[in-house]
Amino acid sequence: MTNNWLRPLGSTGLTVSAVCAGGSGIAGMPAVFGYDVTTQEAVDLVLRVFDSPLTWIDTSNGYGDGAGETRIGQAIREYGGLPEGFLVATKVDARGRDYSGARVRASVAESKERLGLDDLPLVYLHDPEAHEFEYMRDAVDTLMQLRADGEIGHVGLAGGNTRELSRYLDLGGFEVLLVHNRWSLVDHSAGRIFERARAEGIAVVNAAIYGGGILANPAGATKYAYREAPAELLQTVAEMDAACREYGLDLATAALRHSLDDPGIAGTVVGISKPARVDTLLAARDADLPDELLNRLGNLLPDRRYWVEKETT
Repeated sequence: MTNNWLRPLGSTGLTVSAVCAGGSGIAGMPAVFGYDVTTQEAVDLVLRVFDSPLTWIDTSNGYGDGAGETRIGQAIREYGGLPEGFLVATKVDARGRDYSGARVRASVAESKERLGLDDLPLVYLHDPEAHEFEYMRDAVDTLMQLRADGEIGHVGLAGGNTRELSRYLDLGGFEVLLVHNRWSLVDHSAGRIFERARAEGIAVVNAAIYGGGILANPAGATKYAYREAPAELLQTVAEMDAACREYGLDLATAALRHSLDDPGIAGTVVGISKPARVDTLLAARDADLPDELLNRLGNLLPDRRYWVEKETT
């Protein structure tokens, strides 16, 4: 069983569970995930999360064009308010190509209305690498001003391209760094930016630990981080899967624990769309992973090669 289930979120003063419920899937985006989630299914899932040891959920203004936040807001109302100590983390998003300061303010206002919350304790700047860096300065300044004015609690930075994210960290002011698809059993390309964040007192949050599904469903998935995986990666995944099965475990458990057991990672975001998945996560949290298995998995990638892109070199 892993230790330190409740962890400080960097220097924010917030305390969170080691696993954060990922709310993108419950927004109902079949074009992205290949399956749909109804409003009732989403609400039932969030209610289950509220009654579990998980103490936070991650969402975004743009998930399902706002449906993700709306569904979480409905669950909050049905529950009679947020459980004590529970945190909803959301993200500001562009509308089309508009990522102006005015759009950031509108995004925060929309999130508050959908969620039914006046207090947003953590708001991320979401996927800024999709826009020109200089254009985004107004968005960054506005988000920082919203914090200074008490409109939001803490400011985070969320994205995938670590080279671009480093440019934003250079601006200062960010308190939490969320990176997706760059720290998993088969990809350590977020290593340098994670080290930097920790050295600067910025909390590290790790997302998309299954690489978009291949480490959770090794028999059926062929993509890593939304791209077709190279043959050598597929072979490595197959070898890892076989090693886990020898010990009566599944690869998804090892993939979760790879992030969860890292003391430098404050939170691991795991997408959940069904209530039963909460129990599966908790079972993985408590599973006994023999040292022999962990050594075998580590030895399968002795050079820690970067599968996504060599962004940090």
